Amino acid sequence: MSNDTLEVLPYGRQWIDDDDVAAVAEAVRHPWLTQGPAVTAFEDKLCEVTGARYAVACNSGTSALHMAAAAFHADGQDVSITSAVTFLASANCIAYLGGEVAFTDVDPSTALMAVDSLQQVVDRVQAQGKQVRAIIPVDMCGQPVDLPAIRAIADACGAAVIADAAHSLGGRYQVDGQWHPVGGTNLADAVTLSFHPIKHVTTGEGGAVLTNRERVRDIAQAVRCHGMHRDSARLTRPADSPWVGPWYYEQDSLGYNYRIPDLLCALGLSQMGKLEQFVARRRAIAARYDALFAERLPGVVEPLHQYPDRENAYHLYVVRVAQRDGDSLDDVAARRKSLYGWLREHKIFAQVNYVPVPWQPYWMQRAGTKPEDFPGAMAYYAGCLSLPMYPLLTDADIVRVVETIAQWAS
Repeated sequence: MSNDTLEVLPYGRQWIDDDDVAAVAEAVRHPWLTQGPAVTAFEDKLCEVTGARYAVACNSGTSALHMAAAAFHADGQDVSITSAVTFLASANCIAYLGGEVAFTDVDPSTALMAVDSLQQVVDRVQAQGKQVRAIIPVDMCGQPVDLPAIRAIADACGAAVIADAAHSLGGRYQVDGQWHPVGGTNLADAVTLSFHPIKHVTTGEGGAVLTNRERVRDIAQAVRCHGMHRDSARLTRPADSPWVGPWYYEQDSLGYNYRIPDLLCALGLSQMGKLEQFVARRRAIAARYDALFAERLPGVVEPLHQYPDRENAYHLYVVRVAQRDGDSLDDVAARRKSLYGWLREHKIFAQVNYVPVPWQPYWMQRAGTKPEDFPGAMAYYAGCLSLPMYPLLTDADIVRVVETIAQWAS
């Protein structure tokens, strides 16, 4: 078959069906197009599925991180810690508040925050006489981090835990032998989600803060909507004043417009009804990839390591180009670049998730980071490649991806 006739396979893609279209069409006919009953219903559904007590939906996963970070008053005297391998927003949310950011290294076999590196960073920050305000671990590719270990370190240094779970809605992890859904325990003070089109469910664009803490919910709601409220118990003017009435509101903090419209939440609510189906298909795709790579390409590409006490929701399916005896990381990176180009020539649009944040010029200048300070992140980044992973991917598509890589390897 000519490359010109091949169907393009992206690394991620949403699945919108007639039920989703009908849900949005119905919402369009309602009086509320901005924040209305669909937002509340969507938040309630998130709580039901995850077990969180509160959910605050917003217009993006980045906004969710900013809202959650604001609950812990990060400023220039505090340091918050996140992973070297993540999307930029996991660090930027602290910079928005004027806080200092430090980065941990990752385990290159999973791209997850390395707990020993986290402890070293905490020790270094405290030795400088600074307070660790928040730790922001990241569930990479759909696999949850070691939250019990991270929570223990956070408790010892008095830090909050803001879990960036943009990749892991529908995942689970074990605590003391009991399974818990991502977002459903007190191991994190706040959990943030993303509903970008390539995530497990989509609102077109959107995010949410999950929490069991009323104070965190209240601050997230205030940040979402300009810092304004109509709570009679908090108003500074008496209710019987002629200047105060049902229309009256006050702003008592700095907020933003991070609201999400009813239309988008109507789509999200419809999508949430298929979350279990979507995640089950993603796991089946990953299992098929795993089997084919073990059979056809051992020692050529390696899927990420999976922990038995965590159930991956597989937002991404990442393989690493294997490092051969005598290879430098430059050699690995060159082969990854070659494979990336080969796949694109064959209409398979893989992706690299992510360029380590400490490599970015902004953070190198602001935080004084150097790539070589994060050997795990360098090793991961040198060979990582995100292959097509989405519920509409067929078994024939999976075989095509693996066969195309086999052709490259030969």
